[in-house]
Amino acid sequence: MSSTDPASVQPAEQRHTALDAVHRALGATMTDFAGWDMPLRYGSERDEHHAVRTRAGLFDLSHMGEITVAGPQAAALLDFALVGNIGAVKAGRARYTMICRADGGILDDLIVYRLAETEFMVVANASNAQVVLDALTERAGAFDAEVRDDRDAYALIAVQGPESPGILAAITDADLDGLKYYAGLPGTVAGVPALIARTGYTGEDGFELFVRPEHAVELWQALTKAGEGVGLVPCGLSCRDTLRLEAGMPLYGHELSTSLTPFDAGLGRVVKFDKDGDFVGRAALEAAAGRAAEQPPRVLVGLVAEGRRVPRAGYAVVAGGEVIGEVTSGAPSPTLGRPIAMAYVDAAHAAPGTAGVGVDIRGSHEPYEVVALPFYKRRK
Repeated sequence: MSSTDPASVQPAEQRHTALDAVHRALGATMTDFAGWDMPLRYGSERDEHHAVRTRAGLFDLSHMGEITVAGPQAAALLDFALVGNIGAVKAGRARYTMICRADGGILDDLIVYRLAETEFMVVANASNAQVVLDALTERAGAFDAEVRDDRDAYALIAVQGPESPGILAAITDADLDGLKYYAGLPGTVAGVPALIARTGYTGEDGFELFVRPEHAVELWQALTKAGEGVGLVPCGLSCRDTLRLEAGMPLYGHELSTSLTPFDAGLGRVVKFDKDGDFVGRAALEAAAGRAAEQPPRVLVGLVAEGRRVPRAGYAVVAGGEVIGEVTSGAPSPTLGRPIAMAYVDAAHAAPGTAGVGVDIRGSHEPYEVVALPFYKRRK
């Protein structure tokens, strides 16, 4: 194992979710992820992937970072601190957005839930939760609002896949039919108070349940029992990655980083220049938007292998003997049956079907087809 392998770098004190004993009892292969000991897989990651695509999968996502922002000026603070128009989000709805540095570089991508008129929950990636917390705290100085670290106040369980609405409906009286995509409502699930959200990171329909840690095991067991007859299986981080890759969803540290602005990442739509007041990074992002309009930066595309060799993050994308881009994520696709990748490539080579594109895999230029993202879309 190389010294650069994340699994070989153990944090001083690894964190464990409230479901740690459950994962071990199920025989999960555990791995370090952003300082948390998390299930990588329980058996076959391919079987787990197919279960989510065709039936349902159960995930422990308690490593995600929940931050509460509350107070009379909570919305104004978030409008200043983030690139989105959070003040326009209605109570009970959620918004995908980003937090950027003053130079426009992406610190993290986030989901923000408006729980009430003056209360929001910001959900950050596990690896960036402290960075986001620190940035929000620093940016809160001039606002009448509190920024609170609530990472220890929540466990997060997700059920994903076409059977998930029926599974959840069996143990809650919440109005799931009325719960729209990117929304959340308080409810009771298996007798447990929960925030029930519908955002997802797999390309399938599904729900995320934010509950107190002491209720996590009870809720996991109730969902497991409710899903017995329809093929629900526990799923680890490995299949979550192949699912989000097929769905063309970005992962921080791969498709997103501080070296990229939202416009570089093809996600300029999340930046709302028309909202009231200034926000951190506005000037830099206006300049980035102008540059992107004049000369498009590298474009995030999909690549599908013609052969069997799997591309990995950092591999060069080539055409005509020249490097034209870089792979950001790559893996075998259980749904397509071939290796796939996301990559940033020069705009001249970004059109679907562009001929002559390959990936340099250990010195061999393997042929790849350029395709539009996502690789997979579920049937509605």
